[in-house]
This record gives sequence, structure tokens and C-alpha cells, in this order.
Amino acid sequence: MDYVSALVPPVVMAVAFTALIVTMVKSQGGANKSKEDAAVDAALAAHAEAERPAPERETS
Repeated sequence: MDYVSALVPPVVMAVAFTALIVTMVKSQGGANKSKEDAAVDAALAAHAEAERPAPERETS
């Protein structure tokens, strides 16, 4: 019986890892791909805008 208790955790982890990979592969692309791409593009544009230095003001 010790061999069963020794094999259960790795088998459970292998099944969970396989389910995770299958879920990731299935969620790639599809109907929401354009919305996801647009969200990433907007986030990148906002980040680039935030990194741009502010223009200096002229003092008279």
C-alpha cells in the first residue's frame, strides 16, 4: 500500500498540469482574439505614453 500513497501525488499533479496546458491551448485564438489583442495594444500604448518625459515649461 505504500506504493499507492507514493504514486498518488505525482499522478494528481500530472493530471492537473495536463488540464492546465489543455485549457491554455484551447483559449488561444478564437472569437475573443481580436478583443484580447486590442486590450494588449491599448495597455502597451498607455505604458509607452506614461514613460514619455513631460515637456518642460518655459518661465518668463
